[in-house]
Amino acid sequence: MFKLIFRNTLRHPLRTALTILGMAIAILSFGLLRTVVDAWYAGVNAAAPNRLITRNAISLVFRLPVAYLNKIRAISGIDVVSHGTWFGGIYIDEKNFFPQFAVEARTYLDTHPEFLIPPEQKLAFLKERNAALAGRKLVEKYGWKLGDIINIRGTIFPGNWEFVLRGVYQGADESTDISRFLLHWDYLNESLQKSNSPLANQVGTFVIQIADPDQAGQVAARIDETFKNSLAETLTESERAFAMGFVSMTGAIVMAIQIVSYVVIGVILVVLANTMAMTARERQEEHAVLKTMGFRAWHLVVLIAGESVLLALFGGLLGVILTFPAAHLFKTALSNYFRIFNVSDLTLLNALLAALAVGLISALFPAWQAARLSIAEGLRRIG
Repeated sequence: MFKLIFRNTLRHPLRTALTILGMAIAILSFGLLRTVVDAWYAGVNAAAPNRLITRNAISLVFRLPVAYLNKIRAISGIDVVSHGTWFGGIYIDEKNFFPQFAVEARTYLDTHPEFLIPPEQKLAFLKERNAALAGRKLVEKYGWKLGDIINIRGTIFPGNWEFVLRGVYQGADESTDISRFLLHWDYLNESLQKSNSPLANQVGTFVIQIADPDQAGQVAARIDETFKNSLAETLTESERAFAMGFVSMTGAIVMAIQIVSYVVIGVILVVLANTMAMTARERQEEHAVLKTMGFRAWHLVVLIAGESVLLALFGGLLGVILTFPAAHLFKTALSNYFRIFNVSDLTLLNALLAALAVGLISALFPAWQAARLSIAEGLRRIG
Protein backbone atom coordinates (compact mmCIF):
# COMPACT_ATOMS: atom_id res chain seq x y z
CA MET A 1 0.00 0.00 0.00
CA PHE A 2 2.79 2.44 0.89
CA LYS A 3 4.50 1.80 -2.46
CA LEU A 4 1.28 2.70 -4.28
CA ILE A 5 0.88 5.86 -2.16
CA PHE A 6 4.45 6.90 -2.92
CA ARG A 7 4.07 6.31 -6.67
CA ASN A 8 0.82 8.30 -6.71
CA THR A 9 2.54 11.17 -4.91
CA LEU A 10 5.24 11.37 -7.59
CA ARG A 11 2.92 10.87 -10.56
CA HIS A 12 2.88 14.61 -11.37
CA PRO A 13 6.39 15.81 -10.41
CA LEU A 14 5.78 19.50 -11.07
CA ARG A 15 2.52 19.58 -9.13
CA THR A 16 4.10 17.63 -6.30
CA ALA A 17 7.15 19.91 -6.17
CA LEU A 18 5.05 23.08 -6.14
CA THR A 19 2.73 21.71 -3.45
CA ILE A 20 5.66 20.68 -1.25
CA LEU A 21 7.32 24.06 -1.81
CA GLY A 22 4.12 25.90 -0.88
CA MET A 23 3.77 23.77 2.23
CA ALA A 24 7.40 24.41 3.16
CA ILE A 25 6.97 28.18 2.83
CA ALA A 26 3.84 28.07 4.97
CA ILE A 27 5.53 26.02 7.71
CA LEU A 28 8.61 28.24 7.53
CA SER A 29 6.41 31.32 7.97
CA PHE A 30 4.53 29.66 10.81
CA GLY A 31 7.77 28.74 12.58
CA LEU A 32 9.26 32.23 12.22
CA LEU A 33 6.10 33.96 13.41
CA ARG A 34 5.81 31.67 16.44
CA THR A 35 9.50 32.28 17.20
CA VAL A 36 8.88 36.04 17.07
CA VAL A 37 6.11 35.59 19.64
CA ASP A 38 8.43 33.48 21.81
CA ALA A 39 11.12 36.16 21.52
CA TRP A 40 8.60 38.78 22.62
CA TYR A 41 7.94 36.74 25.75
CA ALA A 42 11.60 35.80 26.29
CA GLY A 43 12.00 38.15 29.23
CA VAL A 44 8.86 36.81 30.84
CA ASN A 45 9.85 33.17 30.40
CA ALA A 46 13.40 33.79 31.64
CA ALA A 47 12.25 35.57 34.81
CA ALA A 48 13.48 33.99 38.04
CA PRO A 49 10.71 33.01 40.49
CA ASN A 50 12.75 34.23 43.47
CA ARG A 51 13.40 37.76 42.15
CA LEU A 52 11.25 40.80 42.83
CA ILE A 53 11.47 44.23 41.22
CA THR A 54 10.64 47.38 43.16
CA ARG A 55 10.00 50.58 41.21
CA ASN A 56 8.32 53.92 41.73
CA ALA A 57 4.56 53.40 42.10
CA ILE A 58 3.76 56.28 39.72
CA SER A 59 5.83 55.13 36.77
CA LEU A 60 9.12 53.53 35.84
CA VAL A 61 10.20 56.97 34.61
CA PHE A 62 10.36 58.25 38.18
CA ARG A 63 13.25 57.14 40.38
CA LEU A 64 13.65 55.98 43.95
CA PRO A 65 16.11 57.17 46.62
CA VAL A 66 19.08 54.83 47.02
CA ALA A 67 18.53 55.19 50.78
CA TYR A 68 15.62 52.75 50.42
CA LEU A 69 18.14 49.94 49.98
CA ASN A 70 18.93 49.47 53.67
CA LYS A 71 15.26 49.64 54.65
CA ILE A 72 14.38 46.96 52.11
CA ARG A 73 17.30 44.81 53.23
CA ALA A 74 15.90 44.83 56.79
CA ILE A 75 12.56 43.31 55.73
CA SER A 76 12.14 39.64 56.59
CA GLY A 77 12.22 37.05 53.82
CA ILE A 78 14.82 38.89 51.74
CA ASP A 79 18.26 37.43 50.96
CA VAL A 80 19.92 40.00 48.71
CA VAL A 81 19.01 43.52 47.59
CA SER A 82 20.62 45.33 44.67
CA HIS A 83 19.62 48.08 42.28
CA GLY A 84 19.89 48.97 38.61
CA THR A 85 19.42 52.18 36.64
CA TRP A 86 18.88 52.50 32.91
CA PHE A 87 21.87 54.34 31.46
CA GLY A 88 20.62 54.77 27.91
CA GLY A 89 23.79 55.99 26.18
CA ILE A 90 24.74 55.88 22.51
CA TYR A 91 27.65 53.79 21.27
CA ILE A 92 29.10 55.40 18.08
CA ASP A 93 25.68 55.69 16.46
CA GLU A 94 22.04 55.54 17.57
CA LYS A 95 21.48 52.35 15.57
CA ASN A 96 23.90 50.54 17.90
CA PHE A 97 21.30 50.09 20.59
CA PHE A 98 21.82 47.70 23.50
CA PRO A 99 20.66 47.64 27.14
CA GLN A 100 22.97 49.55 29.48
CA PHE A 101 22.52 49.45 33.25
CA ALA A 102 24.37 51.22 36.05
CA VAL A 103 24.28 48.68 38.89
CA GLU A 104 25.55 47.99 42.37
CA ALA A 105 27.93 45.46 40.89
CA ARG A 106 28.59 42.94 43.63
CA THR A 107 25.02 42.44 44.79
CA TYR A 108 23.61 42.68 41.25
CA LEU A 109 25.71 39.71 40.17
CA ASP A 110 24.61 37.85 43.32
CA THR A 111 20.98 38.33 42.31
CA HIS A 112 21.72 37.11 38.76
CA PRO A 113 23.53 33.76 39.14
CA GLU A 114 22.66 32.94 35.52
CA PHE A 115 25.40 35.39 34.44
CA LEU A 116 28.49 33.17 34.24
CA ILE A 117 31.76 35.11 34.54
CA PRO A 118 35.34 33.80 34.89
CA PRO A 119 36.49 34.53 38.49
CA GLU A 120 39.47 36.67 37.43
CA GLN A 121 37.28 38.79 35.15
CA LYS A 122 34.66 39.22 37.87
CA LEU A 123 37.34 40.35 40.31
CA ALA A 124 38.75 42.85 37.79
CA PHE A 125 35.28 44.24 37.13
CA LEU A 126 34.51 44.68 40.82
CA LYS A 127 37.83 46.36 41.64
CA GLU A 128 37.83 49.08 38.95
CA ARG A 129 35.37 51.98 39.20
CA ASN A 130 35.04 52.65 35.48
CA ALA A 131 35.06 48.97 34.53
CA ALA A 132 32.29 47.45 32.42
CA LEU A 133 30.86 43.97 32.03
CA ALA A 134 29.35 42.94 28.68
CA GLY A 135 27.41 39.95 27.44
CA ARG A 136 29.00 37.57 24.97
CA LYS A 137 26.57 38.65 22.24
CA LEU A 138 27.73 42.28 22.43
CA VAL A 139 31.40 41.34 22.44
CA GLU A 140 30.99 39.21 19.32
CA LYS A 141 28.86 41.80 17.54
CA TYR A 142 31.23 44.74 18.05
CA GLY A 143 34.53 42.84 18.19
CA TRP A 144 35.41 44.02 21.68
CA LYS A 145 38.31 42.55 23.65
CA LEU A 146 39.14 42.65 27.34
CA GLY A 147 40.85 45.94 28.16
CA ASP A 148 39.17 47.87 25.32
CA ILE A 149 37.96 51.40 26.05
CA ILE A 150 34.22 51.64 25.31
CA ASN A 151 33.14 55.23 24.63
CA ILE A 152 29.46 55.95 25.20
CA ARG A 153 27.73 59.28 24.72
CA GLY A 154 25.25 59.91 27.51
CA THR A 155 21.65 60.94 26.83
CA ILE A 156 19.93 60.66 30.20
CA PHE A 157 23.27 61.37 31.86
CA PRO A 158 25.00 63.86 29.50
CA GLY A 159 28.67 63.61 28.76
CA ASN A 160 31.19 61.38 27.03
CA TRP A 161 31.75 58.34 29.23
CA GLU A 162 34.70 55.97 28.99
CA PHE A 163 34.45 52.42 30.31
CA VAL A 164 37.10 49.71 30.33
CA LEU A 165 35.86 46.27 29.37
CA ARG A 166 36.99 43.99 32.19
CA GLY A 167 34.61 41.07 31.92
CA VAL A 168 32.48 39.07 29.51
CA TYR A 169 29.60 36.99 30.80
CA GLN A 170 27.92 33.96 29.29
CA GLY A 171 24.42 32.68 29.93
CA ALA A 172 23.60 29.64 32.03
CA ASP A 173 21.16 28.57 29.30
CA GLU A 174 19.65 29.82 26.05
CA SER A 175 17.03 31.92 27.86
CA THR A 176 19.67 34.15 29.48
CA ASP A 177 20.03 37.63 28.01
CA ILE A 178 23.69 37.95 27.01
CA SER A 179 23.37 41.40 25.43
CA ARG A 180 23.52 43.63 28.52
CA PHE A 181 26.20 46.20 29.26
CA LEU A 182 26.77 46.71 32.99
CA LEU A 183 28.67 49.58 34.61
CA HIS A 184 29.19 50.74 38.19
CA TRP A 185 26.44 52.94 39.61
CA ASP A 186 28.92 54.38 42.15
CA TYR A 187 31.06 55.69 39.29
CA LEU A 188 28.03 57.30 37.67
CA ASN A 189 26.71 58.71 40.93
CA GLU A 190 30.04 60.36 41.85
CA SER A 191 29.87 62.36 38.65
CA LEU A 192 26.23 63.31 39.31
CA GLN A 193 27.06 64.47 42.81
CA LYS A 194 29.91 66.66 41.56
CA SER A 195 27.58 68.37 39.11
CA ASN A 196 24.78 68.70 41.70
CA SER A 197 22.45 66.77 39.40
CA PRO A 198 18.94 66.06 40.71
CA LEU A 199 19.49 62.47 39.57
CA ALA A 200 22.24 61.94 42.15
CA ASN A 201 21.53 59.28 44.79
CA GLN A 202 18.54 58.06 42.76
CA VAL A 203 18.08 54.60 41.22
CA GLY A 204 15.70 53.13 38.71
CA THR A 205 14.68 49.86 40.34
CA PHE A 206 15.65 47.64 43.23
CA VAL A 207 16.32 43.99 42.41
CA ILE A 208 15.44 41.71 45.32
CA GLN A 209 16.26 38.06 45.78
CA ILE A 210 13.95 36.34 48.25
CA ALA A 211 14.43 33.15 50.24
CA ASP A 212 11.10 31.51 49.38
CA PRO A 213 9.40 32.12 46.00
CA ASP A 214 6.08 31.02 47.54
CA GLN A 215 6.26 34.05 49.84
CA ALA A 216 6.76 36.54 47.00
CA GLY A 217 3.36 38.16 47.43
CA GLN A 218 3.79 38.66 51.18
CA VAL A 219 7.31 40.06 50.84
CA ALA A 220 6.21 42.44 48.08
CA ALA A 221 3.35 43.69 50.26
CA ARG A 222 5.73 44.29 53.19
CA ILE A 223 8.07 46.32 50.98
CA ASP A 224 5.30 48.53 49.62
CA GLU A 225 3.80 48.97 53.09
CA THR A 226 7.17 50.21 54.35
CA PHE A 227 7.15 53.13 51.92
CA LYS A 228 3.43 53.88 51.98
CA ASN A 229 2.66 57.63 52.19
CA SER A 230 6.31 58.49 51.50
CA LEU A 231 7.38 61.00 48.86
CA ALA A 232 8.26 58.08 46.57
CA GLU A 233 5.87 55.18 47.11
CA THR A 234 6.85 51.84 45.65
CA LEU A 235 5.30 49.10 43.57
CA THR A 236 6.88 45.68 44.03
CA GLU A 237 6.10 42.75 41.77
CA SER A 238 7.67 39.53 40.61
CA GLU A 239 10.25 39.76 37.85
CA ARG A 240 7.84 37.88 35.60
CA ALA A 241 5.04 40.40 36.23
CA PHE A 242 7.49 43.27 35.71
CA ALA A 243 8.57 41.87 32.33
CA MET A 244 4.96 41.13 31.43
CA GLY A 245 4.18 44.80 31.89
CA PHE A 246 6.41 45.65 28.92
CA VAL A 247 4.89 42.89 26.78
CA SER A 248 1.34 44.03 27.57
CA MET A 249 2.13 47.43 26.04
CA THR A 250 2.40 45.71 22.66
CA GLY A 251 -0.27 43.07 23.26
CA ALA A 252 -2.18 43.97 20.10
CA ILE A 253 0.92 43.44 17.96
CA VAL A 254 1.62 40.05 19.54
CA MET A 255 -2.01 39.02 19.02
CA ALA A 256 -1.85 40.08 15.37
CA ILE A 257 1.30 38.01 14.82
CA GLN A 258 -0.35 34.97 16.41
CA ILE A 259 -3.42 35.36 14.22
CA VAL A 260 -1.31 35.70 11.06
CA SER A 261 0.59 32.51 11.96
CA TYR A 262 -2.68 30.57 11.98
CA VAL A 263 -3.96 32.32 8.85
CA VAL A 264 -0.85 31.07 7.01
CA ILE A 265 -1.73 27.51 7.97
CA GLY A 266 -5.32 28.09 6.88
CA VAL A 267 -4.19 29.30 3.45
CA ILE A 268 -1.99 26.27 2.80
CA LEU A 269 -4.83 24.05 4.02
CA VAL A 270 -7.05 25.45 1.27
CA VAL A 271 -4.30 25.03 -1.32
CA LEU A 272 -3.58 21.41 -0.40
CA ALA A 273 -7.30 20.57 -0.12
CA ASN A 274 -7.83 21.90 -3.64
CA THR A 275 -4.85 19.86 -4.91
CA MET A 276 -6.19 16.66 -3.37
CA ALA A 277 -9.73 17.32 -4.63
CA MET A 278 -8.39 17.83 -8.16
CA THR A 279 -6.28 14.67 -7.88
CA ALA A 280 -9.25 12.62 -6.68
CA ARG A 281 -11.42 13.83 -9.57
CA GLU A 282 -8.72 12.89 -12.10
CA ARG A 283 -8.52 9.36 -10.67
CA GLN A 284 -12.19 8.48 -10.42
CA GLU A 285 -11.85 5.86 -13.15
CA GLU A 286 -8.82 4.36 -11.42
CA HIS A 287 -10.69 4.18 -8.14
CA ALA A 288 -13.56 2.41 -9.86
CA VAL A 289 -11.15 -0.10 -11.40
CA LEU A 290 -9.54 -0.70 -8.02
CA LYS A 291 -12.98 -1.43 -6.55
CA THR A 292 -13.64 -3.98 -9.29
CA MET A 293 -10.36 -5.65 -8.32
CA GLY A 294 -11.52 -6.06 -4.73
CA PHE A 295 -10.26 -2.89 -3.09
CA ARG A 296 -12.64 -1.70 -0.40
CA ALA A 297 -13.65 1.85 0.41
CA TRP A 298 -11.20 2.10 3.28
CA HIS A 299 -8.35 1.19 0.91
CA LEU A 300 -9.15 4.26 -1.19
CA VAL A 301 -9.39 6.40 1.93
CA VAL A 302 -5.92 5.23 2.97
CA LEU A 303 -4.52 5.90 -0.52
CA ILE A 304 -5.85 9.46 -0.68
CA ALA A 305 -5.12 10.32 2.95
CA GLY A 306 -1.66 8.79 2.71
CA GLU A 307 -0.80 10.85 -0.36
CA SER A 308 -2.09 14.03 1.26
CA VAL A 309 -0.21 13.40 4.52
CA LEU A 310 2.97 12.49 2.64
CA LEU A 311 2.86 15.76 0.69
CA ALA A 312 2.19 17.73 3.86
CA LEU A 313 4.95 16.04 5.84
CA PHE A 314 7.52 16.43 3.05
CA GLY A 315 6.68 20.12 2.91
CA GLY A 316 6.60 20.35 6.70
CA LEU A 317 10.02 18.76 7.10
CA LEU A 318 11.49 21.00 4.43
CA GLY A 319 9.94 24.02 6.14
CA VAL A 320 11.37 23.00 9.52
CA ILE A 321 14.84 22.54 8.02
CA LEU A 322 14.67 25.98 6.39
CA THR A 323 13.49 27.57 9.64
CA PHE A 324 16.98 27.41 11.20
CA PRO A 325 18.90 29.43 8.56
CA ALA A 326 15.93 31.78 8.17
CA ALA A 327 15.81 32.35 11.94
CA HIS A 328 19.55 33.04 11.97
CA LEU A 329 19.16 35.70 9.26
CA PHE A 330 16.15 37.14 11.05
CA LYS A 331 18.07 37.24 14.34
CA THR A 332 21.03 38.98 12.72
CA ALA A 333 18.88 41.58 11.01
CA LEU A 334 16.82 42.39 14.11
CA SER A 335 19.40 41.83 16.84
CA ASN A 336 18.69 45.29 18.29
CA TYR A 337 15.07 44.36 18.94
CA PHE A 338 15.22 40.71 19.99
CA ARG A 339 17.85 39.83 22.59
CA ILE A 340 16.86 36.16 22.49
CA PHE A 341 15.68 34.60 19.22
CA ASN A 342 15.85 30.83 19.40
CA VAL A 343 13.64 28.33 17.60
CA SER A 344 12.22 26.18 20.37
CA ASP A 345 11.53 22.46 20.20
CA LEU A 346 7.86 23.23 20.92
CA THR A 347 7.68 25.49 17.87
CA LEU A 348 9.15 22.75 15.67
CA LEU A 349 6.75 20.18 17.11
CA ASN A 350 3.78 22.49 16.55
CA ALA A 351 4.92 23.10 12.97
CA LEU A 352 5.07 19.39 12.20
CA LEU A 353 1.73 18.77 13.92
CA ALA A 354 0.23 21.61 11.88
CA ALA A 355 1.57 20.01 8.70
CA LEU A 356 0.11 16.64 9.71
CA ALA A 357 -3.25 18.24 10.52
CA VAL A 358 -3.31 20.04 7.18
CA GLY A 359 -2.57 16.77 5.39
CA LEU A 360 -5.35 14.89 7.17
CA ILE A 361 -7.98 17.61 6.86
CA SER A 362 -7.19 18.17 3.18
CA ALA A 363 -7.91 14.52 2.47
CA LEU A 364 -11.28 14.35 4.23
CA PHE A 365 -13.57 15.45 1.41
CA PRO A 366 -11.73 13.70 -1.49
CA ALA A 367 -11.49 10.49 0.55
CA TRP A 368 -15.19 10.64 1.43
CA GLN A 369 -16.09 11.12 -2.24
CA ALA A 370 -13.88 8.22 -3.33
CA ALA A 371 -15.34 5.93 -0.64
CA ARG A 372 -18.94 6.52 -1.73
CA LEU A 373 -18.16 6.39 -5.46
CA SER A 374 -20.00 3.54 -7.17
CA ILE A 375 -18.22 1.37 -9.74
CA ALA A 376 -20.75 2.24 -12.46
CA GLU A 377 -20.41 5.96 -11.88
CA GLY A 378 -16.63 5.73 -11.87
CA LEU A 379 -16.47 3.73 -15.10
CA ARG A 380 -18.94 5.97 -16.93
CA ARG A 381 -16.15 8.13 -18.41
CA ILE A 382 -14.12 5.22 -19.81
CA GLY A 383 -14.17 4.96 -23.57
